[in-house]
Amino acid sequence: MYIENYEFKEWMQKLLDKLEEVGKGVRSLQNNPEVMPGDKLLDNQDLCLLFRVSTRTLQRLRAKKKLPFMMISGKAYYRASDVREFIRERFDVGTLRKFEKEHGDNKQ
Repeated sequence: MYIENYEFKEWMQKLLDKLEEVGKGVRSLQNNPEVMPGDKLLDNQDLCLLFRVSTRTLQRLRAKKKLPFMMISGKAYYRASDVREFIRERFDVGTLRKFEKEHGDNKQ
């Protein structure tokens, strides 16, 4: 496939604009007072690996409002403090220890 130089430059500019848009979303979230300073954000992949569940299971938990989350540029993120509380309520001590080892000390 052959792409003209000007088409490539336009495509790259669109990509850079989209990346900048995502970056603005993340920066605005960091400045949001609802997000506690120093509270790490986790994505679906982090939770899938930790809980050993599929992304569909996480989607069900979000839909049932059992797992608090926030959307940034169409992607779900979870505050570490919310995940920690979710683990305390629903999982065994081993899962909580694994979470604390990977994502920091107990903050509550």
